[in-house]
Amino acid sequence: MNITEFQKWVGDFYEERGWTQYGPFIRVGFLMEEAGELARAVRAIEIGRDRPDEGEKAAHEARQQLVEELGDVLGNLILLANQYEIPFEEILDAHKAKLQKRYDQK
Repeated sequence: MNITEFQKWVGDFYEERGWTQYGPFIRVGFLMEEAGELARAVRAIEIGRDRPDEGEKAAHEARQQLVEELGDVLGNLILLANQYEIPFEEILDAHKAKLQKRYDQK
């Protein structure tokens, strides 16, 4: 599945469940919550656990948690892009162009 198909799929999936009713301001709050969960997943991988009272997860479990949290962040980014009618490919192209302009100055 390419990013355009995925963007449509995410929008449809959330719409079918009534989860697109929240405006951009609230959606950013969800994004920040998911970013925090992503940070916890990274921390769990880097120090071998999330909290001191927890045991270490197997590497494959920690990686799966990271993959899921990255997906949650991506899903919320896609929903924000959808709310502003911005194709994700446009975001990818603009980000690439910005980085190349900023850092490929030789």
